[in-house]
Amino acid sequence: MDKKNPFKEDSDAKKNENLEEEQEETKEPEVNNEQQEEKAEENDSEKKYEELNNKYIRLAADFDNFRKRTTQEKQDLLKYGASEVLGKLISLIDTFERAKKSLENIEDPKTIKDGYEVVYKQLTDAFKKVGVEEIDATGKEFNPAEHEAVTQIETDEFEPNHIAQVLQKGYKLFDKVLRPAMVGVAKVKENE
Repeated sequence: MDKKNPFKEDSDAKKNENLEEEQEETKEPEVNNEQQEEKAEENDSEKKYEELNNKYIRLAADFDNFRKRTTQEKQDLLKYGASEVLGKLISLIDTFERAKKSLENIEDPKTIKDGYEVVYKQLTDAFKKVGVEEIDATGKEFNPAEHEAVTQIETDEFEPNHIAQVLQKGYKLFDKVLRPAMVGVAKVKENE
């Protein structure tokens, strides 16, 4: 204790208290700054969450619309897909009707044959335009993807396992077989 000034200790203690209070006061803004930073980070996180959530919702809606649109397109394709082919074949009906009328008073078989050839050519041309073509079979090696063997034919004319006879023509659409050719496959003639 100071003998000259007994209150000095008290004033020093008060100064120390004041200093501690000032330090605490300066610390409080730091805590406030930390809290503000945490709130700012929280707000940023919420904004980012909202952004991502909105993007997700739009993406989900876009995907749902895409799914509905492709389902509708698929249904339309199944429903109306043959319309182009049938449109090309309708002209054949007109040709058959004209041929039928013209045959009423015709007695010459050559005229009938010529009319038949015109209709047949028109039909095969229509099929070619849409991508349908005949499977080339006679003399070719047997291919189970394009040919259906229904018989074996003993012959020296064709090598074994080659097509000796076409019983029913096969057709394909581009590279897809619509109907395999029904064929007779050659085999070696047995000696009698």
